[in-house]
Amino acid sequence: MTEDARTRIDQTVKGNDIVLFMKGTPLFPQCGFSSRAVAILDHLGAEYASVDVLQDQGVRQGIKDYSDWPTIPQLYVKGEFVGGSDIMMEMYESGELAALIKQGDVAAS
Repeated sequence: MTEDARTRIDQTVKGNDIVLFMKGTPLFPQCGFSSRAVAILDHLGAEYASVDVLQDQGVRQGIKDYSDWPTIPQLYVKGEFVGGSDIMMEMYESGELAALIKQGDVAAS
C-alpha cells in the first residue's frame, strides 16, 4: 500500500465516528454485501461516512492491508475495525451492533 493511501485511509477512519468502506455508495451500492451493510446501518439509524473503494484502486487494496481483512465492505466505529457484512449481520441480529453504535453516541435517532 502506498503511504498516500494509508494516510487517506487513516484520516478517514479516525476522522469519522462510523465509516463504511464499500463498493459503490449508500444510494447505489455496487454489490450485495455492500447493500446489506448499508441496510443494516440505515435500519439502526446510524449516521456514517462512506468511501467508494471502486473510485480509488489505492484505497481498494489499501483498506485490505490496513485492516488485515480480505474483503469489502469494512465497517469502522470510533476508529476500530468491526468487520465485514457477515460480522455486521451477526452483530445486528444479536443486538451487539446497535449497542456498539449507541455506546459510541453515534446513532442519529
